[in-house]
Amino acid sequence: MNITIQSVHFDAAERLEQFIQQKVGKLDQFFEGIIKAEVILRLDKSESLENKVTEISLDIPGQKLFAKKQSKTFEEAVDLSCDALRKQLEKRKEKIKTK
Repeated sequence: MNITIQSVHFDAAERLEQFIQQKVGKLDQFFEGIIKAEVILRLDKSESLENKVTEISLDIPGQKLFAKKQSKTFEEAVDLSCDALRKQLEKRKEKIKTK
């Protein structure tokens, strides 16, 4: 799977990029046909502590899955997004099995 990471208006640390590669790469365990993943990291302009936004879109055959989460840290937002995508992938896999 090809993973693309974009950070909007800031430079993501190497450690953060490695964390994202590891977390998103694990989604292959739940669905083997993932073509590519796009991760967008950005800071929300709000004054609250939860101003880190992560958007992840996955291309799978015939469909595109998407998750957007906001949290205090990018790591937590990536975790939440990956959990949401894992659920979507499992649902998709079940639909394919029943057909």
